[in-house]
Amino acid sequence: MWCVTIQCSDDDWRIHGKAFKLLAEKYPGTLISSKKMPSDDRRIMSYRIEDVNDAEEFTEASMNLSGFMAMFESL
Repeated sequence: MWCVTIQCSDDDWRIHGKAFKLLAEKYPGTLISSKKMPSDDRRIMSYRIEDVNDAEEFTEASMNLSGFMAMFESL
C-alpha cells in the first residue's frame, strides 16, 4: 500500500483544481486527507493507493500540472 502526497499553492489550485480532480478519478485510490494550510494557503492532499505502478503514475501525472508537487511512499 502506498501514500501519494500532492501539494500546490492556492493560486495553482484555482487554475488546475478541476483538472486535478479529473486526474485523481482515473486512479483507484482513497483520499486520506485534504488540508488547506492557514499560514500560506497551500493545499496538501494524500491518497492511499494499493498498486505501486498506479502510485508512481499518479505522482508523475500530478506533477505535470503547473505548480503541483507530488511524492509517494510506502504505508
